[in-house]
Amino acid sequence: MKRLFQSRNGQRNRNGGISLAPHSQTNDTADSRSILEGQLRECFGRVVYSHKTHEKCADILLSRLSRIKLWQIILSALTAGGFIAAVFGAGKIGALTGVLVSTALLVLNAYTKNYDMGELSQKHRQAGADLWIIREKYLSLITDLRMGEKPIEALQKERDDLLQELHSVYSGAPSTTYQAYKKAQEALKQLEDMTFSDEEIDAFLPKALKKG
Repeated sequence: MKRLFQSRNGQRNRNGGISLAPHSQTNDTADSRSILEGQLRECFGRVVYSHKTHEKCADILLSRLSRIKLWQIILSALTAGGFIAAVFGAGKIGALTGVLVSTALLVLNAYTKNYDMGELSQKHRQAGADLWIIREKYLSLITDLRMGEKPIEALQKERDDLLQELHSVYSGAPSTTYQAYKKAQEALKQLEDMTFSDEEIDAFLPKALKKG
């Protein structure tokens, strides 16, 4: 299947990526532009969701890391208190409590050492930043298509370049989670993170550029 895709759409370049075949003799008709716009809108929607999902993944990991740090502080204090109590005559119960708490702290420390949530969160942030610029490029490409100033071959070339950029970002990005996707879906559909009224946009613009 992989070879079939390469033979129909292009060949691998020296860097290991896919070089798509150049477009020529495309009929620049209203129907062709409608088909291309449909594909670009689909790609734009997927990138919007991917961008927001990576942002939510980073938020979830940072929140989880913050809770773990808090529990590490609490368990460290309880461990020290338990052993101090044992030294001053709290007996076996105090010593046993100190052992159990210190064991829990050891497990928690081992988990954070083997699973670096801070680094993983940063990777999600970087993936989100890389996807943001691609998202804006797709939006600009759809705008250019609707304005009709560029020939369809040029639009197809820009689309293929964006596909290459997306492949590079997705290849290096960490996997997202279903929980993050649901939070992204809520933010985009219910909280309307990417939707602005004319009044909201006017608030950021100088008087000469206000629409209202």
